[in-house]
This record gives sequence, C-alpha cells and structure tokens, in this order.
Amino acid sequence: MKPETLNFFDKVYEIAKQIPYGRVTNYGAIANYLGATRSARMVGYAMNGSVAKDVPAHRVVNRKGLLTGKHHFDGTNLMQQLLESEGIVVIDNQIQDFESVYWDPSKELS
Repeated sequence: MKPETLNFFDKVYEIAKQIPYGRVTNYGAIANYLGATRSARMVGYAMNGSVAKDVPAHRVVNRKGLLTGKHHFDGTNLMQQLLESEGIVVIDNQIQDFESVYWDPSKELS
C-alpha cells in the first residue's frame, strides 16, 4: 500500500512501528511528523485501537513522559512492564530522564 493511500491511523501505526527499542515518543511528535500539528489526541485514539496490529503502542506517551495510555493495556502495569523490559525507568507512571530516551520522528525519519 502506498503511503498516500493510508488513512491517518495507519500512518500513525507506521510511524510507531519505527520507534526504536528502548526509546519513546509522544502523541504530538507523531502528529507533527504527519503534518497534523493539532492532532495529538487523534494519535492517542489511534494508539488505543492498535491492539493486534503489531504496534509498539507502549512506546508512545504524553509530552511530559507520563504513561497516559496505560489503562488501554491488559493487566495492571503492562505498559510500564514493557517499557522497563526495554531498560526505560518508570516511577509513578512517569518516564525518568525522558530526554535521554525520547525519539523525535521529525529528526529521525526522512
């Protein structure tokens, strides 16, 4: 499928699939990369619907590094556990040293 024929959610999934292991991005960064600056919430909705699409949705957090989407994962702390298994430190639902693990698709993808 050509990129121009993908719907917005599919474009979000394609970006999320490129987030490297052990790194995170935020909803707004994906929206900005897609040219939809004010659509961070729509990116969140896409992440909510990404179950069974092989999308690492646990790597997408809010702009402050908070695990705001954690209630969409099965289990009590699955999002945190997945991040921690990749070496990311999470305390009180917030990624520690967020800047060091932050991945910006606008700077990393051409």
